[in-house]
Amino acid sequence: MKLLTLQDLNVEDSLRLFFDGAFNPHAELERELEPFLQALEKYAVEWMPNLVEGKRRRKYSRTAVWKALEETRDEYSSIIGIYRTTSPAVALTLNLGLTHRRPELGTSLEVQPLSFFAEAERCRKFVEMVRVWASRYPVPYAAAHSMADDQLSGAPYFGRDDETTRRDGFDKVYEVCWLNVFGPKLVETVGRERMLSTPAHRVEELPNGSVLLVTWPTAADFATEDARQAQARALVHLRPDLDFTTVLRTLRERSATLAPVEPHFHPDVAPLLSRVVDDFAISKRQRKIAELNDWQPPEPDEWLPAESALLPDVNDQDLVRRYYATLSEHLVALLHSKVPSVFKETPESLTEVDAHFWLENFPEVFERKNIDEHAVPAVGAYLGQVLVRNLGGQWIPRKKLGEAQVLVGQRVWLPMVRARRYMRSRQSLLDYSLTRLYREAERHRS
Repeated sequence: MKLLTLQDLNVEDSLRLFFDGAFNPHAELERELEPFLQALEKYAVEWMPNLVEGKRRRKYSRTAVWKALEETRDEYSSIIGIYRTTSPAVALTLNLGLTHRRPELGTSLEVQPLSFFAEAERCRKFVEMVRVWASRYPVPYAAAHSMADDQLSGAPYFGRDDETTRRDGFDKVYEVCWLNVFGPKLVETVGRERMLSTPAHRVEELPNGSVLLVTWPTAADFATEDARQAQARALVHLRPDLDFTTVLRTLRERSATLAPVEPHFHPDVAPLLSRVVDDFAISKRQRKIAELNDWQPPEPDEWLPAESALLPDVNDQDLVRRYYATLSEHLVALLHSKVPSVFKETPESLTEVDAHFWLENFPEVFERKNIDEHAVPAVGAYLGQVLVRNLGGQWIPRKKLGEAQVLVGQRVWLPMVRARRYMRSRQSLLDYSLTRLYREAERHRS
């Protein structure tokens, strides 16, 4: 069974719920958590999880949940994951705080894709599940919303530092999400009458004094103009100190930031840039695509006309070529576990190497001396070997490593010069990518 990780869940937007409710850690655990699991099983339906992970993985069942909680339990907490291994993807983390100071049922839930909740009935069932949870496990505040928009809102700190956030918690209404549960203390801060008169799709007072508020029938439509208007009206109603026009403008700006942008990357580096974009948070991804659409990598100039090539100046050319191969193997040894394709010495493996170094921010994380002395020669030699293997290139050995050349067609390429530029910074990994030079050499091989 495949477990869908948080990295998988970053592929596209999700519906994210955070819910930290009170529970009795001294009660029989199965009885205390039964309403939680019962509501999940009743209302999840089409996105019901099918896997439980504690210290081992099991198919979902109540028994599997009890076993996972027991095997991960220590004196402070018990934390398990509950997942769905088919679409829609689900990651639910259940964290039971077992100390007297914080007996808490901490729940983080993500369901991907957000578009799954474009249907009103699915959204209604999701709301009913949260209503049952909030009625049984009181919360100071809980919310469900687009993960991407949540990131843009500044949640959960909203401009506060960690210490202030821990101290004050949700001491006022900072944001109104698609689904909200305001605890009794927050309701009294706002005023119960005002809270219950909020203009919204659904406003319901729960038996424990909390108030459930849903701004719009469907979660997936949060960024539409009508949904943003509803969100702004609800927030300004609960926060009369805020200006409706200003709030709505901010929400519209967030919608514009998240609007889909079609990638139109430079063809030589499109596979690389697709990997780069995927590393950005969902909330920043569209802006990054637009930025990289406009960006053009510099024309590779690490070459000379074949008639201008430096002649070999070593006594044993084969020995030096073997040395270049050995340097290339150093890169293979360094990367083989994280970039298995590095063994193949193909154009595709160059892209994998480019992506790995960028994701690791290699030039700015590791010591400059080691990069210059070890990484640069290994990268340059590997690039040269790929040119030799795939384009029929031929090494022209030189005493000075930086002058090593590879003859391809009517040009000689300088892989060591390229590698030195490449390893200057994280941005240099894109500006002087190995992939880009290879594609340029490929075009001029005859």
